[in-house]
Amino acid sequence: MDVTKEKSFFVYGQKEIDYLRRKDKKLGAAIDRIGLIRREITPDPFTALISSIVSQQISNKAAETVWNRLNSLFTELTPESIDQMDLAEIKDCGMSERKASYIKGIAEAAITGVVDFPNLNMLSDGEIISKLTSLRGVGIWTAEMLLIFSLNRPDVLSYKDLAICRGMMNLYNLKELPKEKFERYRKRYSPYGSVASLYLWTLS
Repeated sequence: MDVTKEKSFFVYGQKEIDYLRRKDKKLGAAIDRIGLIRREITPDPFTALISSIVSQQISNKAAETVWNRLNSLFTELTPESIDQMDLAEIKDCGMSERKASYIKGIAEAAITGVVDFPNLNMLSDGEIISKLTSLRGVGIWTAEMLLIFSLNRPDVLSYKDLAICRGMMNLYNLKELPKEKFERYRKRYSPYGSVASLYLWTLS
């Protein structure tokens, strides 16, 4: 029997595409040119958050190496298994002591119920961002990426994401992108900002 874990992808379709096409001709033309984008997601928010901490400020290749080492430490990556592991052993996977302590802190928050990861999806986007950014090592951008790439939230467009801003500037041929102008586009794409994000990343 094949026990390979089935991959999950960000879910969107014709309804979202048609809406964005109607709202913005330039974005619509880009969507037609690029076609459907399949972006893998990590449906478990606890795993997704640990993975994003590992990936902070290092290349994708380095992140993959560290992530594989971390996973090989555990039979299963859970808050309890991380909590029982020494900080030094986590650090030895190839990360700074600070990052290792962030990971331990997230595990502790899960165990104590400070963040109820299994029921995170019951909260609004704003509540999730507020809850996650109370943890050490988790900024707004990290929380926004978790909304898209774990919880499949449909309306996230991050001003803190340089590639999204670059994609927007390329699409509309802008020399600069003040927050007010970004907000105008964000409102235009809503309620499907996350789908717009996928295309803006491709255009960056």
